[in-house]
Amino acid sequence: MSRERKTPRRRFKEFQNAGAWEQRTFDDIADYKKGPFGSALKKDIFVPKGETTVKIYEQQNAINKDWSLERYFITKEYANKLSAFKVKGGDIIVSCAGTIGEIYELPIDAEPGIINQALMRIRVDENIVNKKMFTILFSNMIDNFTQVHSNGSAIKNIPPFSDLKPMKVLVPLYKEQKKIGEYLSNIDCVITLNQRKLEKLKALKKAYLSQMFPSDGESKPKLRFAGFNDEWKKRKLSEFTSYNSSSLTVNNAKEIGLYKLYDANGIIGYTNIEAQTDDYITIIKDGAGVGRVRVLPKNTAFIGTMGAIIPLKCDIYFLYNILSNTNFNKHISGGTIPHIYFSEYGNKKYYIPNIKEQQNIGVFFEKLDKLITLHQRKLEKLQNLKKAYLNEMFV
Repeated sequence: MSRERKTPRRRFKEFQNAGAWEQRTFDDIADYKKGPFGSALKKDIFVPKGETTVKIYEQQNAINKDWSLERYFITKEYANKLSAFKVKGGDIIVSCAGTIGEIYELPIDAEPGIINQALMRIRVDENIVNKKMFTILFSNMIDNFTQVHSNGSAIKNIPPFSDLKPMKVLVPLYKEQKKIGEYLSNIDCVITLNQRKLEKLKALKKAYLSQMFPSDGESKPKLRFAGFNDEWKKRKLSEFTSYNSSSLTVNNAKEIGLYKLYDANGIIGYTNIEAQTDDYITIIKDGAGVGRVRVLPKNTAFIGTMGAIIPLKCDIYFLYNILSNTNFNKHISGGTIPHIYFSEYGNKKYYIPNIKEQQNIGVFFEKLDKLITLHQRKLEKLQNLKKAYLNEMFV
């Protein structure tokens, strides 16, 4: 928080002359309760779910923003002994060990329960701050704490109460809070809507993949384009593809060059050598993400932690989809740094249709992938927009 600035850079017109935000502490605006010691909720006291049991809220509820997730239950009698840790609809829960700072307001109709040792329950004083404003202020505080105290390593626990409660925070008038909360809630609704669309598209693709490629032990898929009835033929990957390696490293990346140079995540610069003359598929062969594939265009190059799989009389998008749904785990070797080799997984056999059917399938999934990418980019833009607004609308 800035020591001088007490008003945000961006403000609604009707509040531009409303003056500075009021300084409070987190202790002023909410009541906090950390879950009981782990010894209070050992697995041997858990019981099967029944009419007289009480659910245990876990980190998964906060992380997944879903109160209905449940695994463990205790008797009502034992829950009464832990009454200080009760949680109900309208309360806020926060993950506070490992994955910290995931904050979730339980809906009013959420089932009452007991928080475990990895959660914090928060009850906001809504005479001072509304819940939407609080969640943003609290999330910003966690982010700032993480940046200050991480020293390059992951923060494993939320700030202790002795550090948390006296932390200073600036709060606007209640009317301004409400306006900010409504505005950001509208953005959240649009983000959630786009997330759901994206999830549906991904689920749709997964369903089509299971229907349009043969299941184990079958030589034909369940769903086919009209006019195709022949059985698919089983062939080794090395029979309908070729493989290229690369000697390039990140040190070969230049600011100017003839060909774009890719690493596992994207373009890292340019090079004048080792460009591929045809469209190809890169596969990560060393390190994190081993086995992950991606389609890249001709006249580009890639670094040596990847290999290039080039289709031979095979549609590239058809090939991409069978590779992206291949489990390469059994082909992995190496301890600290995992590796896969084409000499091994190239012997894997796939059922393959004629080139015309491949092309129909390839075009279908290419269009679906482009639609998924379009929605992914739209979602990222909305998330970046919200981030920009949060940066400007808060002190």
